Amino acid sequence: MSHHLDTPLARQNGRLYIDDLYVFQGDASTVFILDVNSTITGPDVQAGLHPEARYEFKVHVDDSPFEQLTLRIAADAEPDADGRQTITVSGLTGDEARDDGATGTVLATGRTGEEVTGGGVRVWTDRVADPFYIDLGQLATINAAVAQGSRIDGAAWDPQRATNSFANTTVQAIVVEVSHEHPVLHPGARVAVWGATKLATDAGGWRQINRFGLPMMWPIFWPTDADFSNPANDRHPSEDREGAGKYIADQIAAVVAANGNSADPQGYGWTVMHRIFPEVMPYVVGTPASFGFAGINGRSLADNAPEVMFSLVLGKATPDGLSPSTNERLRTTTFPYVVKA
Repeated sequence: MSHHLDTPLARQNGRLYIDDLYVFQGDASTVFILDVNSTITGPDVQAGLHPEARYEFKVHVDDSPFEQLTLRIAADAEPDADGRQTITVSGLTGDEARDDGATGTVLATGRTGEEVTGGGVRVWTDRVADPFYIDLGQLATINAAVAQGSRIDGAAWDPQRATNSFANTTVQAIVVEVSHEHPVLHPGARVAVWGATKLATDAGGWRQINRFGLPMMWPIFWPTDADFSNPANDRHPSEDREGAGKYIADQIAAVVAANGNSADPQGYGWTVMHRIFPEVMPYVVGTPASFGFAGINGRSLADNAPEVMFSLVLGKATPDGLSPSTNERLRTTTFPYVVKA
């Protein structure tokens, strides 16, 4: 689930913890960005990608409960003296897309910090200025209300004085751009996307460490789980409703009832739960991305995702005092779409 905060585990190995996922239209292409290892945990984060990990973009098609495409990125070793690593980008389709034992097809190989191309993809990974923006004071206020099922403390935080708590922080961005000529990611395809980090085990298999489909899930619903012992990160999205559906619905119902934002809080809670579970990001290939009040169709680097998620959970417009202009200098319109740190 989404994670972007300072915890003991993140300080130890933030390279395995996902901060953000973006999916949007590029130049006759679909762009996927996975961010990990934020310096919000401290300035001295470990460099590069974890050499014993896989970073995967999972793509479901036409409401399928399982992925039909996996784009996998892996580094061969720790960064060298120049801070670079060799990475391999593989594509897995069909049943192989959800098989950790499958190797798929190597699409491209190259170096971090450089554009890597091949097999209809273009890939780049390096440290970048983090485009995510939020005022953590507002998050703390909302955390308290959701956890306790209580009214929002209006005196605790003022949107007129909002500041971006992530200003001047950086993340490791993994950018994968896939041509519209791809047999799965062709224009008009209805897909749902999530990201995962997986770590090699001593037994020779792979353990899912972290996953991300929608932003703000972990900070809103599991903010005290600093060691990530909650099983939500181990699950496949197809198991979300059975695994935590009632918990999420009840949490939303309680805070909505306490704030008087619905005549049927329980019904609203279950409606929102079904909207966010399974926790995947919907997107129609070849269309403008927007994570907004009109709906969720991918997520651009400009979108104010926290404001949308807060409003959805609370059942009421919940301004955060920030806007897309907050990170305007931290995004571009050309590959790799992010700004190198």
